[in-house]
Amino acid sequence: MSQAAIERWPDAECHVVDSYRYASHVFHRVASNGYIGMVKMLPQLYRYVYEQAERATKVSAFKSWLHHYTAVNLRQYMEEISPDVVVCTHAFPCGVMSEYKREFADAPPVIGIVTDFAVHPFWIHKNIDAYAVATNAMKQSLVARGVVADRVRVTGIPIDGKFARPISKSAARDIVGIDRNRTTLLLMGGGLGIGPLEKALVALDKVSFDLQTVVVVGKNERLERRLADVAQQLRHPVLVRGFVANVCDYMRAADVLVSKPGGLTSSEALASELPLVMLRPLPGQEERNTRYLQERGVGIRVQTSRELAAAIDQLLGDAAALERMRRAARALAHPDAAQSITQIIARLARRPSPKTDRLD
Repeated sequence: MSQAAIERWPDAECHVVDSYRYASHVFHRVASNGYIGMVKMLPQLYRYVYEQAERATKVSAFKSWLHHYTAVNLRQYMEEISPDVVVCTHAFPCGVMSEYKREFADAPPVIGIVTDFAVHPFWIHKNIDAYAVATNAMKQSLVARGVVADRVRVTGIPIDGKFARPISKSAARDIVGIDRNRTTLLLMGGGLGIGPLEKALVALDKVSFDLQTVVVVGKNERLERRLADVAQQLRHPVLVRGFVANVCDYMRAADVLVSKPGGLTSSEALASELPLVMLRPLPGQEERNTRYLQERGVGIRVQTSRELAAAIDQLLGDAAALERMRRAARALAHPDAAQSITQIIARLARRPSPKTDRLD
């Protein structure tokens, strides 16, 4: 979003803030490290916690206290930069800014941008000035929980504006540095390299089709080195990359994406008209995303690496199915979502934030 804002307003200042740093030190550490640890080691526990929070009808006393504590801690910083609009891309800062708006009369307008295909109740606050969501069902969910309908826009999930620019598959493969003519699988594990990538890579080598695999591991240098060693033992060509800034080129170069179904990655795949194989989605948001994408015919779920080769063989052997998935992805894509959201931001910046909105 900061990139889209700078493109629209070249002289604008965009401050990217980790709101957890203004929460208590202990909570910051838990939020930074605990989520990854819990979903990897205790996925059933995380699923239980997530689903209990979904069913909750009242805000917990702890969450209310934490939002208030963080909002007060933010006060000095907010006074220093005096923002025209606050953009929240996570549920926690959205809750913090809801509390900030109640606490301080000079609070700026706030927009919440939900970056998954289902909206968790933690996002929902009646005094947030605007919401940008991915689907009509999400808008209906917000409205059913008391958010004014005019405050909710279906924009899609914001992604890099480069995904809106056409590029041929052969040109993208030249940029990536792979064979123009081979069927290409893209295996991704997210920015932190989370996911069973090594097992998946080995499993993909059992696919019967003549193909090449590109693996993007993110900011996990140790995993990058290990996968590069593993690739030397495989019969299919493999290109291993760490963090890449031009994800759009890698997706345009591929025929199928094997990945965790995070909201941003999935939205990038949709914009690239790229069929998805969603490998062992994490409890919570990823499971909700998987359900949405499966129901709309753009992806299939694979729970284990053992199932992966058979699923890929089945997909690559059915050209009609692949084409249906590409068409479905095209219909769901919002490559200009970030630019659409800057229009909402522009409208918010031109009007004062409500000073007495205490509905939530």
